[in-house]
Amino acid sequence: MKLILYSKPDCCLCQSLLEKLQEVLKLNRVQFDLEVREITSNLNWFDKYEYEVPVLCLWNEKLDPPQEQQLPRFPPRSPVSKLEQILQRYE
Repeated sequence: MKLILYSKPDCCLCQSLLEKLQEVLKLNRVQFDLEVREITSNLNWFDKYEYEVPVLCLWNEKLDPPQEQQLPRFPPRSPVSKLEQILQRYE
């Protein structure tokens, strides 16, 4: 599974979600590749996500053509275990 995290510099919510995703990887119960995309490096990403970050997407190979599927927003105060449960649904 491939996940894409849209974030921006100095965003505490982005950093928090990134740390939780890294913790899920360390637990080794959900396997995924993570690509972090800084929206400030691409005008299209910035226009789309400027007021929405962090945004977590799944690269969905099952769609024709394959494309990003935005996952539901993850509440910042939720524990890592909740994020892990959410991600397991997409494996």
